Amino acid sequence: MLTETIEVHAPIEPPIDEILSSQALSFLSKLHAEFDDRRRSLLAARPERRARIREDPTYPEETAEIREEDWTVADVPEAIAKRTVEITGPTDRKMMIKALNSGADVFMADLEDANSPTWTNMACGQVNLYDAVRQEITVTKDDDTVYEVDEDPAELFVRPRGLHLEEDRVRVDGDPVAGSFFDAGLHLFHNAQRLAERDQGPFFYLPKLEGHEEARLWADLFRSAEDELGLEPGTIKATVLLETLPAAFEMPEILYELRDHSAGMNAGRWDYIFSVIKTFRDDPTKVLPDRSQVTMTVPFMEAYTERLVRVCHERGAHAIGGMAAFIPSSDPEVNETAFAEVEQDKQREAGQGFDGTWVAHPALVDVAREPFEAVLDGEPNQIDAKRSDVDVAPEDLVRVGEPGSATAPAYGSITHDGLEQNVGVGIRYVESWLRGQGAAAIFSLMEDTATAEISRSQVWQWVHREVELDDGSEITPELVREVADAQVDAIREERDEDQLADARLEEAREVFEQVALADEFVDFLTQPAQKRLPEGR
Repeated sequence: MLTETIEVHAPIEPPIDEILSSQALSFLSKLHAEFDDRRRSLLAARPERRARIREDPTYPEETAEIREEDWTVADVPEAIAKRTVEITGPTDRKMMIKALNSGADVFMADLEDANSPTWTNMACGQVNLYDAVRQEITVTKDDDTVYEVDEDPAELFVRPRGLHLEEDRVRVDGDPVAGSFFDAGLHLFHNAQRLAERDQGPFFYLPKLEGHEEARLWADLFRSAEDELGLEPGTIKATVLLETLPAAFEMPEILYELRDHSAGMNAGRWDYIFSVIKTFRDDPTKVLPDRSQVTMTVPFMEAYTERLVRVCHERGAHAIGGMAAFIPSSDPEVNETAFAEVEQDKQREAGQGFDGTWVAHPALVDVAREPFEAVLDGEPNQIDAKRSDVDVAPEDLVRVGEPGSATAPAYGSITHDGLEQNVGVGIRYVESWLRGQGAAAIFSLMEDTATAEISRSQVWQWVHREVELDDGSEITPELVREVADAQVDAIREERDEDQLADARLEEAREVFEQVALADEFVDFLTQPAQKRLPEGR
């Protein structure tokens, strides 16, 4: 199908044809023409920014004036003044209904980390957003039971794909449209005016930013879209997922660029750990222990979250805490222990000054809400808690390891169980992703791309830095492959014949080993994995 200079190389059938109308495609084409060269230039600059942090971890001198000036972000609509509990999930129709009805204050519809970018998922995800905005989203089961959205659902935020991902099935003059422009652009074109009429957005979550210039790109895109769609300036609001180490060095600057459109920041903890590993992957003094031991109280993670709260509140913006990823079990004792850990984690966040937090399952909404309500005492947020007692130095953000830890982490340990977990989670998740499911319950946790990235990047670093397990044995490619053999065998034992018939285990293992054992570090596992998704589906 051709509209002006834009081509769609995928099926356009009802109801997708209404979403990909000629007018909508023309809007996408304009976004591409106006912003794609900048996007590519900013992506090309990312390695240099990471190198600067490795060599000289300081706050940028060129933006000191922004950090020192007195300014605040614009007020947010009343609809999102209270964001105590937010639930996230993919844009699957039934899961969206459950999330909107979960009792959470916000539902973030995730077109990125909790989503596999098959054509069906991406295009039908837009159909589901369209229907949800119009409160027409329903699912009818075989027994004629109808799932529909309650009268007072959670407020809708949309998370488009990161700037690094491309929608290869939609091209302008032969060049792929950015996945972020496709996702955000279609949502804006179809839903922005209706949401604005209700003073309910549109609201976004912006992932994977690595600096304030990338935030400026989004701010300019929002202004352009508002002008094109006839919206009042500042109507579009966005929360930045602070999930990269480079962005942690530019928190005030990122808020400043988005100040007319800002809805705060979120501590995207899992992607942040991945970014730290990626940045210091070649540094033998900055090796992390088992993933389970990298908690929010280790020095570099505590510094990152403390700074986030202070910066946000100093500028009048919301600070939203990290994900509670536990999935309820059939074992009451397991649930009791896990719920207690979630409650403790949320007590810590509320005590730090966060205004709200994330959960992955409706059963955790009330568990997460209670610690915050105890601190909020009837207020919608605690932005007035400025945290002037916090003073995070740049070196605190990179206090990952100590000199001399060339074969072991500075804290915690690297165990065979930890290696098994990384390989097992990595293969299981990639296999789910290749089948079109981007959010996968694995070992009682909701895993997404971010946690899979931690798994494979840790393995890469452990192998390439010749790290030893706590029993003294070296982590080698051969050992990783032995563990992969055992994990694949375990998966086969877990599944019945019908499940195995649809499985893509060998491909998943190949992708995992490709990104975990390659000579050169692959920036994102989704890039080679995407080449294995079925065309046109």
